[in-house]
Amino acid sequence: MDEGREKGRLSDIAYARILESLFDKRLPAGAFVSQNDLVRLLGVPVAPMRDALKVLETEGVVTIHPRSGIQFVKPGMELTRSTYQFRGIIERTAVAVYAETGDEAEMAELRRRHLALIGLIEAEGLTPRAREEYEALESGLHNSIVASLNNPLIEKAYKRMHNYVRLVRLDRKLTGPIVLRSLREHMDIIDACEARDADRAVAALQAHFSAALQRLLGMY
Repeated sequence: MDEGREKGRLSDIAYARILESLFDKRLPAGAFVSQNDLVRLLGVPVAPMRDALKVLETEGVVTIHPRSGIQFVKPGMELTRSTYQFRGIIERTAVAVYAETGDEAEMAELRRRHLALIGLIEAEGLTPRAREEYEALESGLHNSIVASLNNPLIEKAYKRMHNYVRLVRLDRKLTGPIVLRSLREHMDIIDACEARDADRAVAALQAHFSAALQRLLGMY
């Protein structure tokens, strides 16, 4: 492997490790740290760490203060609103396409898994297994919707944007009733898509995002 490819690979590793350290809260949101602190914490050499931080700065995750340190973004009302506005712009268009052209078998499987999870939570509460399945369904439904656009540029932007979603959700409290409400909002989207009703799918998606945003804003 040539030097440039190796450096790029290490930069990608540094990028992923920085984000994961935020998501698992080894680095608190809003933390102010030195570059050397990050090198020690994450075990990545200085040069790829510097490259990764530059990318994260362009994405708004960190602010680099020369000769001072790195400031990580702290989620708040403004970032939460902006994130969901961006999601809405992308997914409103995508869900209309998904409703019209999405794979019926995929929709049926999403329906089956949602109904199974609703039944599990109603019977046993929000167990660790139920929480894990909920996170998988949350990603699975929305990723399927965006993938229906078949646009690599949008998928790449959406993947980056999902980092913000994970950040603004860091301190959310999931309970059985909240998860059930979210799953039933998902079911409204799936119902509309299976009926090939694009307008109803867009309305159901917008209602889901509005409710999710209100739940998150209630934390602040």
